Amino acid sequence: MGGGVNEVNSPGIDLSSPGIDLGRHSVLGIGINAVDYRAAVGRIVEAAKGRRPLAVSALAVHGVMTGHLDPEHARRLNGLDLVVPDGQPVRWALKLLYGLSLPDRVYGPNLTLFTAQALAEEGLSVYLYGSKQEVLERFAANLKTKFPGLKIAGMEASKFRRTSAEEQQEIAGRIRASGASAVFVGLGCPRQEVWAYEYRTLLSVPILAVGAAFDFHAGTLSQAPKAMQDAGLEWFYRLTREPGRLWKRYALLNPLFLWRLALQAARLRRFTVRLPDGSERQELYG
Repeated sequence: MGGGVNEVNSPGIDLSSPGIDLGRHSVLGIGINAVDYRAAVGRIVEAAKGRRPLAVSALAVHGVMTGHLDPEHARRLNGLDLVVPDGQPVRWALKLLYGLSLPDRVYGPNLTLFTAQALAEEGLSVYLYGSKQEVLERFAANLKTKFPGLKIAGMEASKFRRTSAEEQQEIAGRIRASGASAVFVGLGCPRQEVWAYEYRTLLSVPILAVGAAFDFHAGTLSQAPKAMQDAGLEWFYRLTREPGRLWKRYALLNPLFLWRLALQAARLRRFTVRLPDGSERQELYG
């Protein structure tokens, strides 16, 4: 596969106005920020410029369900600073439950590009963490080709295992020493969200958990056609590409999401957003 980042339409984001931010709302107990790209990128860039921590995730149905079915992980997700509606069904859920209309979902791979462009325009830098070394190198090269002003402060491949507490401190130390203004992390859901939650207090910069964006923009994994994305059928496209890995995820979680969403919409079940209480275990994903 080729092209990578250049295959994605990225006209840029005008940050001269604040964008749409309609607050944070429970979708099956996971707090989802009803924002558009402009509001999301604006928050990320301001945090990068001010060197303030900001843990960000883009959640589709699978990501929401990882928290819905795991109370401890739900608290971690709700402890992130910004959780945007990556999937069309999550955006539609905000409309169904709260009457909130957003012009589009905030798709993680596009959020990655818009953020990279905004960082480049501000003369800021990014650190890439996760995936494999060859994917990182292609991803970095494609970002630099599309956004020549973007500084890649460093990159580090996933260890594909848990780290020790000492290794975690060393990883955080390398990222801090790089001077990076932001971190893109791609470890897959839910590991990358746990990583963002645990490293938030170790890094005073925005952390974006963007997952498949690494492979998409490296050109090693194809994206669904835009018509399928707009129709909320990206999951079906991915299922046809990786049936052995994904069939259980979609066959079980998608119907359960719809059933529980119907219960919430009918007010037959309440799903409260529960915040971290300090009892969350350190997972130390690397």
